[in-house]
Amino acid sequence: MKPFLQNLGGLLLLFCSVASSGQASSIERTIRESDSLFWIAYNQCDIEGMHAYIAEDVEFYHDKGGIQKGWKILAQTTRNNLCSRTGWRLRREETKGTTKMFPMESDGKIYGAILSGEHQFFVTEDGKPEYASGSAKFTHLWLVENENWKMSRILSYDHGAPHYLNKRTAISLSPKTLKQFQGKYDSKQGVITVSPKSGWLSLSLGGNVFEIFPESETVFFASDRDLTFEFVRSGTKVTRMIVRENGQIIENDPIVR
Repeated sequence: MKPFLQNLGGLLLLFCSVASSGQASSIERTIRESDSLFWIAYNQCDIEGMHAYIAEDVEFYHDKGGIQKGWKILAQTTRNNLCSRTGWRLRREETKGTTKMFPMESDGKIYGAILSGEHQFFVTEDGKPEYASGSAKFTHLWLVENENWKMSRILSYDHGAPHYLNKRTAISLSPKTLKQFQGKYDSKQGVITVSPKSGWLSLSLGGNVFEIFPESETVFFASDRDLTFEFVRSGTKVTRMIVRENGQIIENDPIVR
């Protein structure tokens, strides 16, 4: 009899574990779908669409923008800061593979869940090509409200530079070709010293040294940011260096003779 009771107890524990796992999986699907729909509304500046997934007593904590409490304040801030600028749009995108969900239980019942991960932000201005503007971490607390899941607490933190994936390919240039670009260039930040290295160029400015790599015989690129450096000739001599970030000219520097 005793072994039977022990086996029965084990089966009951297994059943409870499977049931709990199934409940968690169902809730995770619901929350991830709701989270996705919220961000679609956010990217479209659909304030009412966002409201469908936000609790009235929401609290939003931002490491650069401070604290916002309550849906009305959060909605007004979103309208004023993100959705009021003509010709300007911000888009949020989850960094793939970083988001995880953690169920919150009480007496064996799931009452909430934490969704945490990393995301990036992209900006479009005046019809120009979209560019990455930054990255951050996020933590969202989802709670059940009238049988609907709502985002109740939002943390956005560790904001920094965007993650850059270099898609450019370096080519091979001879030492003679690289030596053409050697010199000092007068930029807005000071004099940039360009020196040829083994297959690439070294840029020195204000004590900082950077590496740039040849994409063509006159255009070089940085591997960690969307920066290109085009060397312009007048006749056979290099006369200036044009620096572009996200495709836009930010420097047009003449060489210092």
